[in-house]
Amino acid sequence: MDYKNITVAGSGVLGSQIAYQTAYKGFNVSVFDINDEAIEIAKDRIQKLKARYQEDLGATQEEVDNAYNRMNFYSDLSKAVSSADLLIEAVPEVVDIKMDFYKKLAQVAPNHTIFATNSSTLLPSQFAEATGRPDKFLALHFANEIWNNNTAEIMKHPGTDEKVFQDIIEFAKAIGMVALPLYKEQPGYILNSLLVPFLEAGQKLLVNGIADVDTIDKTWMIATGAPQGPFAILDVVGIRTAYNITVAKVKATGDEEFQRMADFLKTEYIDKGKLGIETGEGFYKYPNPMFKDPGFLDN
Repeated sequence: MDYKNITVAGSGVLGSQIAYQTAYKGFNVSVFDINDEAIEIAKDRIQKLKARYQEDLGATQEEVDNAYNRMNFYSDLSKAVSSADLLIEAVPEVVDIKMDFYKKLAQVAPNHTIFATNSSTLLPSQFAEATGRPDKFLALHFANEIWNNNTAEIMKHPGTDEKVFQDIIEFAKAIGMVALPLYKEQPGYILNSLLVPFLEAGQKLLVNGIADVDTIDKTWMIATGAPQGPFAILDVVGIRTAYNITVAKVKATGDEEFQRMADFLKTEYIDKGKLGIETGEGFYKYPNPMFKDPGFLDN
């Protein structure tokens, strides 16, 4: 593995985290998004990560500043990938958006650039041909709050070159991750194969009127000793991401229950700007959500 220059395409919550973590570990990082407004939002989002690294990892001011200084920002894709050894795609979890992105990327990326998708639930084989380099394409999936929850799932598709697969495993280790190789394609990988059904079960209980958010989370926390319930986790994941996953389920299955879930997330949360921790409110209000109150589990 001889990667030096990394491009992260998509500067949302997780894309920004991937970019900053990679820069923190000494790589040169280019961040791409679709327009200058998105780039300015990304810069602000990443600046705020500095305090988290100092608080959670004991990083010094010099370390967090140096990490940021290793980053460049672009709204021009060809410039963002001009020297990329590896591009990590973190664009929205929508098939058409990803497919369009890869077709454009294939036209401007250098021949040696490896492509990796951070998709949460979609398979690399769905996009392999669109990349124009299926042998240099695979999945590299991270968990939210990457600096603490440092998993990296590396999943190849049948056409991925074995050296590329091994190099990405080494890259994941180089940026401080626990590398978790998957040898066959699996929707949801390991983490989301476990997590998504759990989150969906919580949403179904809410949408079907079985119990409210607090009661569902409280039940899980008391019964299992977990620090968070499904709705606290959804606020971290981001409600827009949960919505996109649910819409994909609707398209795949036509299931009316998933449609009710999607409609609920859109009208009650997304349309009201309640996207989770990112916007200061989702199922809970931040920075002091109710589930962290000392008496939350007692009442």
